[in-house]
Amino acid sequence: MNKIIGLAILVAGVILLYFGYTEYNSTASQVTEVVTGNPTDNAIWFLVGGAVAAIVGLGLLLKK
Repeated sequence: MNKIIGLAILVAGVILLYFGYTEYNSTASQVTEVVTGNPTDNAIWFLVGGAVAAIVGLGLLLKK
């Protein structure tokens, strides 16, 4: 059961990382980065949330 949950969290993390990457490279994020020096908050949250979810999912998947 934990393996299935770990796999689901890992997949969700990868999806969030993809959305974060596309948001980071979007026109709105690039304009915001030029003006403020930082990418949009959505891009950062997607990337951080995806990384955390992927690490937790991988940890659950590899746990004995």
